[in-house]
Amino acid sequence: MDRMIYTAMTGLKHILEQQATNSHNLANVSSGGFRAQIDSFRAVPIQGEGLPTRTFVVDATVGTDFTPGSIQTTNRNLDVAIPDTGWFAVSRPDGSEAYTRSGSFKINENGILQTANGLSVMGDGGPISVPPDVSVSIGKDGTISSTSTNTLPGPATIIGRLKLVNPPESSLVRGDDGLFSTNDGSNVAADSNVAVVSGALEGSNVNVVDSMVNMINLARQFDVQMKLLQNAENNANKAGQLLSLT
Repeated sequence: MDRMIYTAMTGLKHILEQQATNSHNLANVSSGGFRAQIDSFRAVPIQGEGLPTRTFVVDATVGTDFTPGSIQTTNRNLDVAIPDTGWFAVSRPDGSEAYTRSGSFKINENGILQTANGLSVMGDGGPISVPPDVSVSIGKDGTISSTSTNTLPGPATIIGRLKLVNPPESSLVRGDDGLFSTNDGSNVAADSNVAVVSGALEGSNVNVVDSMVNMINLARQFDVQMKLLQNAENNANKAGQLLSLT
């Protein structure tokens, strides 16, 4: 059997993996603050007897496109976006700290500020508790202020401050839940230089047109690899016919 089928097989396997990643990115085109995933592969020559005339495709790295998404105005008090670099700190169900760019927040029945997925938003001293019957506003530096809705307007009361961090992008890894954390699992200190925009949300950074073109390109590459397998099969059949004649 022609060894070409093994090299073509590795190409097919990784093309399918790229298609899965591309489809995942397209599925999250409307997810706030989503960062597109990037798959990278490399060709490795097969070392053996004779010349290295064949190569296998192997995984290189799984990266992330950290390009900021577009900012969309919502005029909702609990919607916050980071226009530049930086992350919101949240608490996972297991208590570990994670980071996200999605700033669509809500207040649960216990008065805890949470993300749209129900994760507690971290402040400088832990989860942020919002008292009842108040109107909440978030300042540029992440300071959360409240004013009573039951009495005449009075001075605003500061109830907390969002924990905004700005770790090096090279130190961040994406978890299975879509949230990011540091590669060593350590917590990042708050960065006072990170600023937010209230009443706005950041969209996904997935480019739909580029993703669709990439999907078509991957489909064509898949067809090329399949033709290589068909050629190998035809060659094997022809060789078998010649041997049967002798």
